[in-house]
Amino acid sequence: MITPSCGNIFLDLGFPPDEAKVLAMRADLMTRLSILVESRGWTQEEAAKILGIKQPRVSDLVRGKWGRFSLDTLVTLALRAGINVELNLAV
Repeated sequence: MITPSCGNIFLDLGFPPDEAKVLAMRADLMTRLSILVESRGWTQEEAAKILGIKQPRVSDLVRGKWGRFSLDTLVTLALRAGINVELNLAV
């Protein structure tokens, strides 16, 4: 049996709505950063210098170890990489 997603895998997995939203934002930022590193052909050492972190952290990033990165850290890394990050609030 296949159950359609609601659009947020973390909600589908049973996380509370607030936590699911933050987890989805973290996953999106990690994915975009990983794609950027790959598309620019950066080595992990080059990416580390650009992002201002150590190479093992880049390894964690590209391997999707999202539990090791907070949302604010990922926003900072994205900004350092030249990705424009905006927060849109809706009521």
